[in-house]
Amino acid sequence: MSEKSRNLVASVKDSIVSTVKGVGEVTDAVVNTVSGSLVNAIKHTGEVGAALTWAISEVVYGAIQGVAEIGADIGGAAKGAVIGVLRGTKEVGGEALDAVSTTASAVVKSTAEVGGDLASAAKGAVEGAIAGARALGLSAEEAASAASTGALRAAGEIGSTAVAQVRDAVTGTIAGVKVVMKEPFRSEKEK
Repeated sequence: MSEKSRNLVASVKDSIVSTVKGVGEVTDAVVNTVSGSLVNAIKHTGEVGAALTWAISEVVYGAIQGVAEIGADIGGAAKGAVIGVLRGTKEVGGEALDAVSTTASAVVKSTAEVGGDLASAAKGAVEGAIAGARALGLSAEEAASAASTGALRAAGEIGSTAVAQVRDAVTGTIAGVKVVMKEPFRSEKEK
């Protein structure tokens, strides 16, 4: 991990820890921290493309680390991360559905790294995609699909148990939206 990445992750983590400890509300704290951190990271790089994917991964990792450190709700953090990324992406001009998929993937990978509940994280990411899409006037169905697809892609990189947990969590109707995954996923070990 580069010095730039370490600094961004640490900054987000510290912000989450202090904000959640101060107010106790995880989702809103993560939304605001992720959105602001993402916009700042993109503005410093001067480009949106690959920098957006990098920034999403690092910011989400920092947020999940912070939430795990204080034992707060990982599902609420995942929801807040996706909403925050959608808000930040809108501000910097990135592609929303790609950002949702990238965020859900980063949420699942980061949750696995801290030993958190993958099902809760994946479902929270889909809930965040739905809420964020509705707030921005985007298709909630497309956002839910992008989030579930990203979460399952990440679970596939982790293993078959992760795939089963995530698939069960994001299958069906969530927040009034029928979640439709775009393609079948298996763990790398099953291929």
